[in-house]
Amino acid sequence: MLLPQLRAEVCQLHAELPRNNLVAWTSGNISARDPASNLVVIKPSGVLFDDLTPQNMVVVDLQGRVVQGDHAPSSDTASHCTIYRHMPAVNGVAHTHSRYATAFAVVGLPIPCVTTAMADEFGGEIPCAGFALIGGEEIGQLVVEALRGHRSPAALLQNHGVFTIGKNASDAVKAAVMTEDNAAIVWTARQLGEPIPIPQADIDSLHDRYQNVYGQR
Repeated sequence: MLLPQLRAEVCQLHAELPRNNLVAWTSGNISARDPASNLVVIKPSGVLFDDLTPQNMVVVDLQGRVVQGDHAPSSDTASHCTIYRHMPAVNGVAHTHSRYATAFAVVGLPIPCVTTAMADEFGGEIPCAGFALIGGEEIGQLVVEALRGHRSPAALLQNHGVFTIGKNASDAVKAAVMTEDNAAIVWTARQLGEPIPIPQADIDSLHDRYQNVYGQR
């Protein structure tokens, strides 16, 4: 079996999506790229999260062609592979339809950077890209374009949901969790009044500290 450790990691991470209320039923998916082989492990299409195993993960190449697996890969495979081909530092992608973040997506609005936690993780707003139908490379192309020039590891897709990236799959899932958390905070704050902006210089300082100083080094 190809890439057994990566299969196990991707399978395990899928449990974090329903645990963090980021998906409903079988919506949402995670993939990881193996830098050595450039092969990608991704969720099988339409399989319940409780039924996922390392064995039923699907291995595809960067063109989305199945290399190993008994199931059809996620319907978002072409988009994941497009992101990997155009963003060589990315080795993990997550896609969700999390409720609050998708609410911003369906009105075509970015999520503004108005919390220190968002400044830490995203270094600015979470951009909202345009609309594209599911199944081809177009969504992946929109994600790549939306994140070009942004420090954000997340992009919203109009009328659709959220795509996040990371240096590995775990980081991509963390970004998806943080996207939804901050979307909920911003939505709630707007029921009380207009969120107070954080000056860009302070966002830059917070982001640099979190990325380069915070935690164990």
